[in-house]
Amino acid sequence: MEYDVVIVGAGPSGLSAACRLKQLNSEITVCVVEKGSEVGAHILSGAVLEPRALNELFPDWKQRGAPLNVEVKKDTFLFYTGANSAIKLPNFFIPKPTHNDGNYIVSMGNVCRWLSEQAEAMDVDIYPGFAAAEVVYNEDGSVKGIATGDMGVGHNGDHKPSYAQGMELHAKYTLFAEGCRGHLGKQLIKKFDLDKDSDPQHYGLGIKEIWQVPPEQHEEGLVVHGLGWPLHESGTGGGAFLYHAENNQVFIGLIADLNYSNPYVSPFEEFQRWKHHPETLKYLKGGSRLTYGARAIVKGGLNSLPTMHFPGGLLIGCDAGTLNSVKIKGNHTAMKSGMIAAETIVEAMKKGEAAPSNLESFDGALRDSWLHKELHSSRNFSGWMHKFPLLMGLAFVWIEQNIFRGRLPLTLHDKIPDYAAMKPASESKKIEYRKPDNIVSFDKTSSVFMSNTNHEEDQPCHLTLTDPELPIMFTLGEYDEPAQRYCPAGVYEVIGNEDGSDRFQINAQNCVHCKTCDIKEPSQNINWVVPEGAGGPNYPNM
Repeated sequence: MEYDVVIVGAGPSGLSAACRLKQLNSEITVCVVEKGSEVGAHILSGAVLEPRALNELFPDWKQRGAPLNVEVKKDTFLFYTGANSAIKLPNFFIPKPTHNDGNYIVSMGNVCRWLSEQAEAMDVDIYPGFAAAEVVYNEDGSVKGIATGDMGVGHNGDHKPSYAQGMELHAKYTLFAEGCRGHLGKQLIKKFDLDKDSDPQHYGLGIKEIWQVPPEQHEEGLVVHGLGWPLHESGTGGGAFLYHAENNQVFIGLIADLNYSNPYVSPFEEFQRWKHHPETLKYLKGGSRLTYGARAIVKGGLNSLPTMHFPGGLLIGCDAGTLNSVKIKGNHTAMKSGMIAAETIVEAMKKGEAAPSNLESFDGALRDSWLHKELHSSRNFSGWMHKFPLLMGLAFVWIEQNIFRGRLPLTLHDKIPDYAAMKPASESKKIEYRKPDNIVSFDKTSSVFMSNTNHEEDQPCHLTLTDPELPIMFTLGEYDEPAQRYCPAGVYEVIGNEDGSDRFQINAQNCVHCKTCDIKEPSQNINWVVPEGAGGPNYPNM
């Protein structure tokens, strides 16, 4: 199928690009492919949304019924000093960009569903359940489009009775908006050497639950962010959030920086511990968990941002890494990157046959935008937080943001990839986590069940090992196989055989598509590729 523009991923950046393209030129043909079973099925975000980009895209979003129903009424920042104690930080001590005046507590899954309705009303073709499995290239090496994956292929590669061949979607320009650690985006960065002038990308793992809580414990519009315990006990960076949404629901979560060094750290278990803190428990007590999910977050900022243009297309949103770490927000920046991409494409297509394949003008448009200004002002966040102890790093962030307003005349670089930060097990403290009480804390199996995750069982494993023998080497040796702990879905297990040896087992059916294994595995031996379309989690309102 031929289109003017093909967009991979129906997230904030991809859908914003589609809408903006049609606003500027209704004659442009646009197609969006989405690997989730429906738009929003794979969207997981906190989320407090800054509406700046949405105001530009649809100034009348309120009249259009956008699901932004809860404006932030109160902002609280806690420093957890221990398992039973915390200090409420005065607003004066919080970096100014972190404040949430005028922002909204939202389900980004529902926001994306609404954006897809706007796009479809403008004749954008949206195909959920179709996973973009490979990039298609022209003879000159430029991107021609994408090919969706075949359906109905057995685990051994044989065609089942349900077999259906994938299809190629060709376009003048292809936008890759897959989200953090995009499968195809990663390939494009390597093929075109887009990160040659960038720092290594840095990531966090975000784990989220939605709880229904008693009305007397609910404060609609309250936003709570926290740092310190339990992550600081293992020297792990990150923090927690608790957002009071509508209908007596609370969005809770923990983000663990993936540059942690102790292979015994389990971000999932750290999240379970945090829920038992009195400052968290006072909201959850007597409530019930509604859903669970996990997703990696790209947080390296401007220093880690690759070149976003290449012959035949662009990387946008978190596929490139446009999140503002100081604000703890990436949805408005992702949307803006998609809008800039659309504007760049429309201007290029005005040249007809002379339209350039490589949209180098995107760089200038990005530099002239508020998006670049935001990313530039927050460029040192990862450096401060990775190179200094927690309190010292926070102090430097405060000084840079509140005194220098992001214009400090120096740039910090963090050249160590997250996977390379892991220390051998012999040099690390073993961590024993308590069993869940199944009231506030839970195990991975029951949690994955609540994510509505499902994959066609008889299909090739989408978690591929470059060297199948390597995991056992790590299990018996250096790192005590950290995959069994960093995965938030119980995908990786070490099983004891009858002869006393160990076997590495991959439960691909459990995968929630968080991409942590692709990022954190110290051997870089795990390569995440797309499974059949419509597989993975089915988040109702994350």
